Order: sequence, then structure tokens, then C-alpha cells
Amino acid sequence: MLHTPPYSNGADHRKENSMLHSKLVCRVLLVTVLSTTGLIADEQERHNTITFHGYPNCILLENATTRVVLCPHSGGRVLEYAYRGKNALYLEEQHTGQAYQPGKPASMSAGRFDIGPENKIPKRPLLWSGQWTGKRVGERTARLTSPRDQSTGTQLIREFRLAAEGTHLECKQTIVNISDQVTEWCHWSRTFARGNGICIIPLQGISKFPHHYVMYENGNLINTKPTDPQIRVREGCLEITGVPANPKLGMDSQAGWFAYLMKNDLLFVKKFAVYPERVYNEVAGLTISIWYPADRRVELEPIGPRERLRPGESAAFTEHWYLQPMAFPTEGQNVDLQQVKALAKQAH
Repeated sequence: MLHTPPYSNGADHRKENSMLHSKLVCRVLLVTVLSTTGLIADEQERHNTITFHGYPNCILLENATTRVVLCPHSGGRVLEYAYRGKNALYLEEQHTGQAYQPGKPASMSAGRFDIGPENKIPKRPLLWSGQWTGKRVGERTARLTSPRDQSTGTQLIREFRLAAEGTHLECKQTIVNISDQVTEWCHWSRTFARGNGICIIPLQGISKFPHHYVMYENGNLINTKPTDPQIRVREGCLEITGVPANPKLGMDSQAGWFAYLMKNDLLFVKKFAVYPERVYNEVAGLTISIWYPADRRVELEPIGPRERLRPGESAAFTEHWYLQPMAFPTEGQNVDLQQVKALAKQAH
């Protein structure tokens, strides 16, 4: 007896096959999109990580006019902060690219940060020049994290964010107490800018110092009433026009900003919070220090208040950096301080 197959509709089979084919195509497209997205992300990450003057795995932040290069390899620094190709920072290129070696001094230049107070804090080579970790945490944003330093009971976290337009670079340093005791450190910026410029510090608040600054002399001696032909008060500003008799200077201005005009026609503005009611635990109670040697570099140093931290606590201090084009005065001319103030006001 012959058995005939059950009745089947060819149209139903074609519909079912079409649906299976569509699902398969969707799956293939989904896998392709995910793979491509991963490749694009990897490619973007490779593009944003560069080798810079011998330092590997530097993080690049940039917009149309401004470029920032961060170095986790040695000390968690800013190696380049440039406007239209002009780097505001002093980088000793012949000493770069060298990894931290315990017990061996390391040359540290460019955009350095630290903690103080200078005369009380122990040596901290892991924080100062050790190998940090770094990663991008957002668009034009990166985080650098220090090793855990037992000498100070501290770990440092530095976050950098470059604005979508313009030169605004936000630099936030967080001090974390990793010890089992109370720590009392402060923010201490130690940025090397290009030397032989003119520093302008607006005078605000009642200064402790008769001439609005102190000068460190003969090591640990602090002259509270110095006079120097390269330092003067003009139009409500303390102006450092050249190399002073001694390089280390300190100020207690409460204005919350200062500017430095360089010979490459860039005005470097730093803005930061000042807390008149809090303790500043540098020996002279400074909010700013300027180190101006007869050399190729000048050190621009906002100083934060004392941070008394219990175990596990943390505190942050933020600097805001800006670059503005401004012509350096010719010999015999003065800086236009009103223009400096106007440019600083525009920087936000």
C-alpha cells in the first residue's frame, strides 16, 4: 500500500525559511556592529595613547586649538600644555623617557604637582617620580593614580579635563589618607613654565608681609621685608620682571589667580580657590610660591590649605589653567596690566 506524504503548503515553507534567514542576517549584523564598535574603541584608545619624548603610554587630550600630554610613566605629570603648537611648559627633553629607579634621583620637569608643606614632609620618591597608572575616564578627561606611599601615608589621584573649546584645563589633585594615623598635608603645585617671563600676582586681602612677598635666603632664612629691583608693586599687582637676588619667593594673596607672560607670546593663567579662614601650613603661610632662577624655567606654585585627614579620608584641590595669546613687551616697555586682568577675567 502506497503512503502519500501529508499535505504541505509550499508558501508556508518559504515564509518560515525567510524568517530564519532574516534572524540569521540580524545576528550576523549585530556581531559585526559589536566587533566594529570594539575595533573603533580600540583604535581610538591607541590614537589617544602616544609615546612622547621617550615616555610610553602617555595620554593625549586635545581640541581644535589645545593639546595636553599626560605622563603616568614617571610622576603623574603634564608634559605638554600647548596652544596652537606653542608649549607653555618647560620640558628637559634630554632627561625624559627614564623610568623611576628606587634610590636613584630622577629629573622631573614640565607640569609637576606635589604635596607639602615643604619643610616638614618626608621624602616621597614614589609620589614624586614613581610609575603611576593612567586611563581615560571620559571625553578629553583622564585620571592618573599614584602608588601607595608609606612614607607619607598617602595615595594621590589627579584628574585632568580639557574643555571642548579653548584652553581651559582643569587639574584636580585628591589626597587620600591610606595610613592608620591622621595626616596633615597640603596641595603644592610645582609647574615648570618657560623661563625669563614676567609674573603678575594681583594683590587682594591684607598681607602679612610689608612688601607683599617674602624671599628665602641662605637656605632656611626667610626675609619678610625684602627689596629687589626686579620685583615691584604696580596698579594693584606684584610684578616680577626678571631674575631676583634669590630665586624662591612666597606670597599670601587671596585673589585666587596669577598670570605669567612668556617670551613666546603666551599668557599662562592659573586660577584656584583661596580659603582665608583656614590654616596654610607652609612656614610663612603662603598661598603662592614663585621660583625664579637665572635659567630656562620658572616654577609656578599655587599652594592649598592644610588638609587634616583621618584614616580613609580624602580632600581635593583644583587648579584651572588657561593660555591666552599676548605679545611680550619689547625692552623698556611695561606689561599692560589692565590687559592681563581683562584676559584673566575672560578665562573661565
